[in-house]
Order: sequence, then structure tokens, then C-alpha cells
Amino acid sequence: MNTNLSLKQIYEEKIFGELFEEFKYSNVHQVPKLVKITLNRGVGEAAENTKTIDKSIEEFEYITGQKPIITKTKKSIAGFKIRENIPIGLKVTLRKEKMYNFLNKLINLSLPRIRDFRGISKKQFDGRGNYNLGLREQIIFPEINYEQIDRIRGMNITIVTTATNDKEGLALLKKFGMPFKE
Repeated sequence: MNTNLSLKQIYEEKIFGELFEEFKYSNVHQVPKLVKITLNRGVGEAAENTKTIDKSIEEFEYITGQKPIITKTKKSIAGFKIRENIPIGLKVTLRKEKMYNFLNKLINLSLPRIRDFRGISKKQFDGRGNYNLGLREQIIFPEINYEQIDRIRGMNITIVTTATNDKEGLALLKKFGMPFKE
């Protein structure tokens, strides 16, 4: 792919037409496109140590370029030592240009940095063309300084598309260059 073009420009100039021809759509609005990318992280140990949530917020800001929303518990659960209204997780929703920039960084920089990487599974689609990717380590992102992390934490990345089924969603993400296992 041409490195001077953003993923959005590549989609508009190349991928859109290819998908329109491949699936023989009758209307241009049927062609799948990206809607948003969400990143989620559960920070269960924040119930005992509030510094972990601050560190996770900082990491999400480095990775995505925007501040995450803190999710809080809805009710108390004594078995898990959780009280009501305690910060328990983080989420970020990326749209428009930030979404394309993050996807480009994920595909070209971060995923290849995973140890023994052979591609991602095609089985993580939800049946409606959306893709879920679970990462075990935050250190695959180039913005994270290995010396400054206190603990390895994972996250869930959801790529939401307008595709109506998994086949269309897979074709869209493959055209973007997502490295799937064969």
C-alpha cells in the first residue's frame, strides 16, 4: 500500500470499488465500511489499588490519543470484595480519523510486534461483521515504554463495521491489510 495515503483515502479510492464489484451490490450504501473501534480493559485490581486505574488511563491516552471513560460497578458483590460505584474498567471509542490512524498503527506496527505472531484468527467475528480482538500485552504498542509499566495488562479491541455478515466483514478487514491466519 502507498504509505503517503491514509487508510481512509485507500478505502475511498480502492477498497470501496473492489468490495462493490466483489459482492455485486446494487446500491453504494450496501458496501461495508468502518463505524468505530472500541478499546476496553477491565481493571479489577483497582478495587484494592487506585494507582492501577491511573496507570491504565495513562496507557490508553498514549495508545489512542484520547482520554478513556472510566466504567464503575453498578452494585456491590461481597464475594469479589467490590462495593458500589468503584472504578472497575476503562473504555475508549475511536471514530473518523483517529479510528483509521489507530487501525493503521494496529495492523502495521503493533500486531507484528507480538511474540511468535502468525496472524489473527478469523473466528472472532460476531455474526454481524464486527471483529473482536483480545490482546494479552499492552507493550506491543510503540507508545508504551517498557520500563514505565508496572504490570502486563491486556485489552479487548472491537472493530465495528456496517457489514451484514462475517464474510463481508472479513473481506473488508483483509483489504485494509489485517493479517489473518490462512
